[in-house]
Amino acid sequence: MMEYENYTFNDFILLGLFSSSKTSLTFFSVIFFIFIMAITENALMILLIHRDSRLHTPMYFLLSHLSFMDILHISNIVPKMIADFLSGSRTISFAGCAFQIFLSLTLLGGECLLLAAMSYDRYVAICHPLCYPVLMRDNFSRLLAAGSWLVGILNSIVHTAFVLHFPFCHSRAIDHFFCEVPAMLKLSCIDTTHYEQGVYVSGIIFLMVPFSMISISYVQILLTVFQMHSSGARQKSFSTCLFHMVVVIMYYGPVIFTYMRPRSYHTPGQDKFLAIFYTILTPKLNPIIYSFRNKDVLRALKNIVQSNILNKK
Repeated sequence: MMEYENYTFNDFILLGLFSSSKTSLTFFSVIFFIFIMAITENALMILLIHRDSRLHTPMYFLLSHLSFMDILHISNIVPKMIADFLSGSRTISFAGCAFQIFLSLTLLGGECLLLAAMSYDRYVAICHPLCYPVLMRDNFSRLLAAGSWLVGILNSIVHTAFVLHFPFCHSRAIDHFFCEVPAMLKLSCIDTTHYEQGVYVSGIIFLMVPFSMISISYVQILLTVFQMHSSGARQKSFSTCLFHMVVVIMYYGPVIFTYMRPRSYHTPGQDKFLAIFYTILTPKLNPIIYSFRNKDVLRALKNIVQSNILNKK
């Protein structure tokens, strides 16, 4: 085929999401629009937190790291999809595939831990507001963010090294839109059962434990919210918690389903569909759910817009 004419034995082939049909063109346009919006929203969120001193709090500090992770995550995958669709080439080098795996696993693990840290921040702020300045000091929030990055990187180094160490002696066509561990394991010609057990253990540490912590935190938050005397405050807090949990489930659910099932239960179509949630949709939704529904953020955005208008005059 023409699109594989520059293919070498060390390259992989990403079969991707798109074909040459008109439906694929529409789908490509939607993905491209989501990508642009996700980058814009998350970059704006980081700018607002950096520029407005009222947002220099532990919660927004953690949110800025979440936005940065989301920018990296979607940028790790979608630009390659766009380039492949426009050029007709679907090959990816061994080094390019290794980088995708490393960065994807770093951000998946790091974001799972960071979301747990954010839920703890909200738990302390709502359930123990008087203790918040002590329990969520600036140094502690920096430690939580740094720990999320560091542990995510260390976990990613181990898994990336293991996956790329396996011999790929069959087809090198990856039935996915990026290099992801479950899809790569299908190409290996040796038994990967022991490694899959290691992935399962990592899943418990990076997925089940943080998700359980988040669930417990929000249950405690909801119990506190239901005890509020003001119906308006109660309704607002309940709505916020509900939206947060929906996004958390949209992120953790597909990742758990993808990484904690045996290889034999995976199907390419299912894996691609699930991956869309945690690589494309949640980076787009996170700034809206966590930030742009917040009055402090909207006020900071309004101040920056007004400041720019006055400067132009």
